[in-house]
Parts: sequence; structure tokens; C-alpha cells
Amino acid sequence: MSVAITRGYTNGRYGQVHYRVARPAGPTAGRPLVLFHQNPSSSFEYEPLIAEMATDRVVLALDTPGYGMSDRPPAPLTIAGYATALVEVLPDLGVTAAEGCDVYGFHTGALLSIEAALARPDLVRRVAVTGMPMRTAEEAAALLEVANTAPSVDEAGEMALGMAKRLWDYVVTSRAAGAPLRRAADNWVDKLRVMDRGHWAYVAVWSYQYQPRLPLVTQPVLVLQPNEDIRDLSLAAAALLPNHRIVEMPEWDRDIFDLPAAVTRMGVELRQFLDQP
Repeated sequence: MSVAITRGYTNGRYGQVHYRVARPAGPTAGRPLVLFHQNPSSSFEYEPLIAEMATDRVVLALDTPGYGMSDRPPAPLTIAGYATALVEVLPDLGVTAAEGCDVYGFHTGALLSIEAALARPDLVRRVAVTGMPMRTAEEAAALLEVANTAPSVDEAGEMALGMAKRLWDYVVTSRAAGAPLRRAADNWVDKLRVMDRGHWAYVAVWSYQYQPRLPLVTQPVLVLQPNEDIRDLSLAAAALLPNHRIVEMPEWDRDIFDLPAAVTRMGVELRQFLDQP
């Protein structure tokens, strides 16, 4: 059964927050599911997963402030800052503590999901994540330096053209076998949209403190992990979560939202986890 994905805006602390939402045609069988995307992407990357999951529940995907079509904050935020700005708008979109919600996040979105759960344990009932990019202190410091010194847009276009080429090589040329060219090209445009603000969320990612934060999560967590290059890092981070379960998907790499079989498998695993009493 197909579902209609609609788009809209709501007001947040940094301006308008853009979102995609889909609602089942019949009765809902699960709590609303809120999706947090990776950077420098937007809720666009989740359209296949939205369609998969919205057959029996409301699915809401938000654009992080400064990404997609959400207004940007005046400066880079922390992961907790981004998560707070997103969680604050959920009541305006019909997500309340009375019913609660579940959250899922990929890469940067995984950390946003963790922080959403910590910020609102009364609202977030279950958490699912993919790809937590935990690094050693030395590695994170080096990556943070790169993010903090990223070049700005210049008159000659060197930054923009260089970014476009790097993203094309990563998103399109190196895409998983079977991922459609048009879908990959659309992902490239989506990621390119933020230009030199693309590094803002990376400042938050490489500043994130896993060791003191993850052990505080009280909700059940599903780690849905494909065989991507940060698999081992993600599983090491998962060990810090008090109540977690790992489901590996070794058949797939990072392009899990662009492969129908992977999205179907994600739907099966997510429903089995999220719909538990």
C-alpha cells in the first residue's frame, strides 16, 4: 500500500523547521516514528524509509537546523543543541508525551536520536540507530580541527566546485551496486545545498562525548548496523548503551535507503523492535 509524503514548516527557536510526514490510510498500529538525518543531508534521504514505515504509523522526518530547508542557527550548535531544537517542535506536529514516540537516526542522526532520548525520556519510548561514528580522542580532535578550519564560499568558486566534485565521487561514483543513478544524483544535490555550512554539524559530531552520554540512556536501543566502513566504531559505541540490541545487516553497505531490499529489511527489524510492549 502506497502512502503520500507531504512537506511543511513549523516554527522553531532558530526560525522555520522543514519536515516530511506521512500518515497511514487506515488505523495506526504503532507510535509516531521521528527520523533524524545524517549531515550534510536532509529528510529527503529518508523518503524510501518513510514510505516503508508509514503504512501503519505516522512517520515524521525533520530537517536539522541549517540543513535541507530548515533555517540555520547563528553559529554551529552541539549535538544536544540540535536535538533540543528539533524535539521542541514535535508537540506542534502532533507528537505528545501522552502517546510518546520512537526515534531513528543514521550517522549524525544517530547521535541526535540519543540526545533526543536524553532530553525527553518522557516522550521518547524507543530508540533505533545506525552508524555511530565514535573515534578516539586523538582522531576526534584531528577531525574537529578540519571541521573548524573548513573554507568558506569564495569568489572563484574553488570551495563550491571542490565540494561538488568530492561529493559526486562519494555519493554517485562510489554508490552501492543497484542504487539508481537518478536517486544518487538527487542525493548529491541535497548534500550540496548547504555549501560551506556543511561542516557545522561535523563540529558537533567531533565534539560529542560518547563515554559520559551513552550510558545515561534508559530507553531500549536497537543498533541496526550494515557492513559500512564505520561498523566497528558503531558497535564499540553501542557497548556503552545499557539496554541495547544489535542487528547486523552484512549484505549492505552505507546506501541502505536507496536499495529496496535493504529498506524492506529495515522495516521488518524496526517494527519487530518498536512494536514490543
